[in-house]
Amino acid sequence: MRGVPAGSPTYRQPRLRSSGIDARSEINEFLTSRRARITPEQAGLNAYGPRRVPGLRREEVAVLAGVSVPYYTRLERGAMHGVSDSVLEALTRALQLDEAERAHLFDLARAVQPNVTQRRRPGKQTIRPSVQHILDAITGAAAFVRNDRLDILAANALGHALYSEMFASQGHPANTARFIFLDPRSRDFYPDWNKAASDTVAVLRASAGRNPYDRCLSDLVGELSTQSDEFRTRWAAHNVRQHITGIKYLHHPVVGDLSLSYDRLDLVADPGLTIFTYTAEPGSRDEETLRLLGSWAATADPPERLRAADEA
Repeated sequence: MRGVPAGSPTYRQPRLRSSGIDARSEINEFLTSRRARITPEQAGLNAYGPRRVPGLRREEVAVLAGVSVPYYTRLERGAMHGVSDSVLEALTRALQLDEAERAHLFDLARAVQPNVTQRRRPGKQTIRPSVQHILDAITGAAAFVRNDRLDILAANALGHALYSEMFASQGHPANTARFIFLDPRSRDFYPDWNKAASDTVAVLRASAGRNPYDRCLSDLVGELSTQSDEFRTRWAAHNVRQHITGIKYLHHPVVGDLSLSYDRLDLVADPGLTIFTYTAEPGSRDEETLRLLGSWAATADPPERLRAADEA
């Protein structure tokens, strides 16, 4: 699938501002996309007459949410100044949002409040020595620290080995989204590349809702939108996802297929930074493969050399 060409009438260039992503436009496109996917029958309404567009009409969403049509229209246009949590909860129910979508709606509403300070380009994020010590102390699992822009800022030896393809293809820091959409090797590394690509964009979209004025994040979105049709198509869908726990399927070029459980551990002292651990089921073939990967890592490149290469 090549995606939607930039010249196509259905293509919409992501709206970016010099200070970040346009939160009002994000609200408009997110709410429009969510009501477009729900039929009147799914919402428990009777459908009358032909429809020019799929999904619910604005007036139907207003009825379901218990607000006036003019008020909902203003909300959908991004005018959410002073909107109450109860109204946002009503929209969540009316549009049948899941937990990730609900959180995204609240994040977007918070971003357009008049007391929100628009942040400048963030400074370079650093990993505290104690956090690196934690990573190095994890020997039976791959572990790394990632920020909201999907930069991998630090890893243990097994984490470097697991994502050796990504570290080899990029400078510091390595970035998951760049690897997936700009490096052809990612299609071998992820057996279900389409799912990995869609999940990655959904996680990045959720991050953009939490941090709409992050200049580095908007620069990344602009870069990927310019260079990848696949990214543009998925970004335009406005899907969001919480990346907390699950199963990751990978094909490592040295040890082959791996099925690993991942878990997210937020670093409370370092807002926006998260430790991810990848573990194998005890006694499984995946545990043997992960152990083999560890042996390869010990003989291929010591962690000190890998970190030095990252920092160069």
